[in-house]
Amino acid sequence: MSAQADGEPRGEDRAVLVPDGLAGERVDTGLARMFGISRSKAADLLGQGLVLLDSHVAAKSDRLVPGTLLEVSLPAVTDPLEVVAEEVEGISVIHDDEAIVVIDKPVGVAVHPSMGWTGPTVVGHLRAAGFRIATGGAPERQGIVQRLDVGTSGVMVIAKSERAYSVLKNAFRHREIDKTYHALVQGHPDPLEGTIDAPIGRAPKSDWKFAVREDGKHSVTHYTTLEAHRFASLLEIQLETGRTHQIRVHMAALRHPCVGDLTYGADPTLARRLELQRQWLHAVRLGFTHPESGEYVSYESPYPADLAHALDIIRDEH
Repeated sequence: MSAQADGEPRGEDRAVLVPDGLAGERVDTGLARMFGISRSKAADLLGQGLVLLDSHVAAKSDRLVPGTLLEVSLPAVTDPLEVVAEEVEGISVIHDDEAIVVIDKPVGVAVHPSMGWTGPTVVGHLRAAGFRIATGGAPERQGIVQRLDVGTSGVMVIAKSERAYSVLKNAFRHREIDKTYHALVQGHPDPLEGTIDAPIGRAPKSDWKFAVREDGKHSVTHYTTLEAHRFASLLEIQLETGRTHQIRVHMAALRHPCVGDLTYGADPTLARRLELQRQWLHAVRLGFTHPESGEYVSYESPYPADLAHALDIIRDEH
């Protein structure tokens, strides 16, 4: 789709057929979902004319039609794991001291750089905002002791001192951190509260999706129903372990996927009705022993606007 001068790093041209689950979505939204990039990055690619719909240059407000060929030229990245210092709109600081910084992560932001991700990161934001963070871990993950999915919002802690990094890493490893999430799932789990103890591993023939499988890693999720509505239930979830996509995989295995989670089998019609562009999953509370003071501390994050709006619609349906 695009020509490059001799000696310049070559980008990647990708083409996919629009799936049924994205019917009627704006091009920038679908582009972000299918290629794992931020909405702002998708809008930038569209603005540069690097996105085609059936061979015609697409505008971000165009709507997707199933079966349409979507083509995109992704610019070359010299080092995909390089931390780009860039302040990110929407990241707010809940608590900050010499040992830790606790933030409220918005949707569409990765915790750290990774292969295939070209959008904003928590690490990049903290660097641009002048925060000094611990040097433990790989260079692109310095100070990171936990992760939230790009499509999951909520409270998380980052270590600033070396001691805090070591103490918190061990606390997460030994399951001494209280991690509480709220999830809106389809239908009504039976029983209304319980424990899911099912190992999780990579899904067959997929590098980015996970599944319950016998040879997976030990994974335990506790849930309680807070609200039961006509089409969905609001759950409070405590994680005993912390596997990638754990809540999403376990709820999908129960046949009650998180509303809006098209990757794990959610109903796209319900997602559109609730105006959701991601899974309804939010890290509402994080509690742990402070690595310096030794006191138990707890931090909370309110529902962001998109999740609160979707929940209001569900509550109003009878």
